[in-house]
Amino acid sequence: MQPLDNIKILDLSRVYAGPGGTMILGDLGAEVIRIESPEGTDSMRDWVPFVGEESTYYLCANRNKKSITLNLKDPEGKKLFFKMVKEADVILENFKTGTLERLGLGYDTLKSIKQELILCSVTGYGHTGPYKNEPGFDPVIQAIGGLMDVTGSPGGEPTRVGLPLIDIMTSQYVAISILSAIRLKDRTGVGQRIELSLLDVQISSLANVASSFLNAGKVSKRMGNSHSYIVPYQVFQCIDRPLMVSAGNDRLFKQLCIALNQSEWAEAEKYATNEKRVANRDELTKKIQSVFYENTADSWFKVLSKNGVPSGPVNNIEQVFDHPQVKAREAIEEVSHPTLGTIKLVKSPIRFSTLNVQTKAHPPNLGEHTEQYLTTELGLNKEEIYRLKVNGVI
Repeated sequence: MQPLDNIKILDLSRVYAGPGGTMILGDLGAEVIRIESPEGTDSMRDWVPFVGEESTYYLCANRNKKSITLNLKDPEGKKLFFKMVKEADVILENFKTGTLERLGLGYDTLKSIKQELILCSVTGYGHTGPYKNEPGFDPVIQAIGGLMDVTGSPGGEPTRVGLPLIDIMTSQYVAISILSAIRLKDRTGVGQRIELSLLDVQISSLANVASSFLNAGKVSKRMGNSHSYIVPYQVFQCIDRPLMVSAGNDRLFKQLCIALNQSEWAEAEKYATNEKRVANRDELTKKIQSVFYENTADSWFKVLSKNGVPSGPVNNIEQVFDHPQVKAREAIEEVSHPTLGTIKLVKSPIRFSTLNVQTKAHPPNLGEHTEQYLTTELGLNKEEIYRLKVNGVI
């Protein structure tokens, strides 16, 4: 048994923020049905690098799903979609504001078909405000939402985070909000219209940067790999590669000093508290850096670990998957694929005590389940399916 094994989700979303959310729900047992145009609507399928003819980018966000093609602009396609809605619990979409209504698929229309339906809509900026019609792309939201301004080297240019971080965070809110709506529906019988925007998610993620400005008027600056308000809490260069060190309080700073064989630093009045260490940041970090130059990152990690100081070498992606802890957690799984043979995917990070969360279905090829679904779920025969193909409906 899976937590969501009686939940059916129609996924009209594309790229990562939406599909990443339904992937989480699919991992938990929901039946997730991707619906795309017969010509394909998810640009992520076109992004390099490829393995065979499949985008590795697409593969990372679409396990545990089915795929059907359906032209929602065609009256027959729309009619078939409405039949699917009758059996669905959740619909997810991330069209631009107003698109669903222009297609004749707005929430009021869908709710008239199934009163308790949950509709989750993801946009770049939300359904209100002067930017509501603007397209939402992760790096643009990083820029507008303040993340780039606090990312990068002091004096350098604002820097985009190396992953689509806003999309990834939004995908988690997609899963959280849908799970909450399902729980509420179970208790009240009432459906929901959920609205998420990339900008709202980004603003909510500003955390201490937002709080320090709103309550203390502090405007955070780019600090590179250092922390604006904690010292030492940064990357130090070792003989071979960088090491991230996080001495996040006075006790950890004292332990760091012991590990570096510099106990007198912990006794110095000018370094006695974090506030004083921040004020004397440049002097202190130069001293610490001179010591770290004396050994390798792995050697220093062992020394710091023995003294209880959080640290870790900066790994590239090859080193990540060769890391003993990553291997011990069995983070990678091999999944059978109809055209690629076997592919490797990163597992869900969720670990239950009595439930095995696993990949039961490969990321589907475009329209891989169309005929099967139309036959078994909607009762169409081969002649009807052939006619729909000829007419460009599927």
